Amino acid sequence: MAKLTKRQKQILELMESLDQPASSKEAIAKLKEVSAAVSKFDETLEAHMRLGINVKHAEQQVRSTTILPAGTGKTVRICVVAKGEKVKEALDAGADFAGTEDIVEKISGGWLEFDTLIATPDSMALLGKLGKVLGPKGLMPNPKTGTVTADVAKAVKDAKAGKVEFRADKQGMVHVPVGKMSFSEEDLLKNFMTLADAIIKAKPSVAKGTYLKSVYLTTTMGPGVQIDAKNLTQETKEFSA
Repeated sequence: MAKLTKRQKQILELMESLDQPASSKEAIAKLKEVSAAVSKFDETLEAHMRLGINVKHAEQQVRSTTILPAGTGKTVRICVVAKGEKVKEALDAGADFAGTEDIVEKISGGWLEFDTLIATPDSMALLGKLGKVLGPKGLMPNPKTGTVTADVAKAVKDAKAGKVEFRADKQGMVHVPVGKMSFSEEDLLKNFMTLADAIIKAKPSVAKGTYLKSVYLTTTMGPGVQIDAKNLTQETKEFSA
């Protein structure tokens, strides 16, 4: 058996006092304590949920967005492909880059210096040929995530405000960043409750059985804490009451 490092021993000692599965509030408090003690950088709090869905069926896909009230703690670079006055609207709303054919040509040449790509419906045809470039990186605009819209100003402001996308993978898992560990416990809890509520409400009507199979909170390089999945729905209701 591999010998534990000093850091691993410290984490184990700090985690001993936490009973699992834990409440969201208990988990966040403990992860902040551990991160402050052993991490040398501002870690990200991450949520990992296993959902009781069969992703092979189109009607059981889970994909949507929500805006984290305390933001993500990350500077998001927004690029907009639009036509006419919409380009100016995007820039005025805070987009980092905006244009039409010029932006498409830059992307075709390998330029991908942005985190979110937004497009107006009438400019999607221009992006069609870039599917193989944008698709694998999760950058292709999609109406389901609000990145194909005529209201580019709102889309840009939402993205800057802390909008995150969640999507179940082939194993029915959802992985979403919740915020930075430098956030207050209250802000991290607020973000997680907002995210959890959105995922719970996104449950496909045809999904049978237990929806939240397992829920964990973890930090970038820290331990994972199991959340009481059976009680999470009630937690979100009490938090928003």
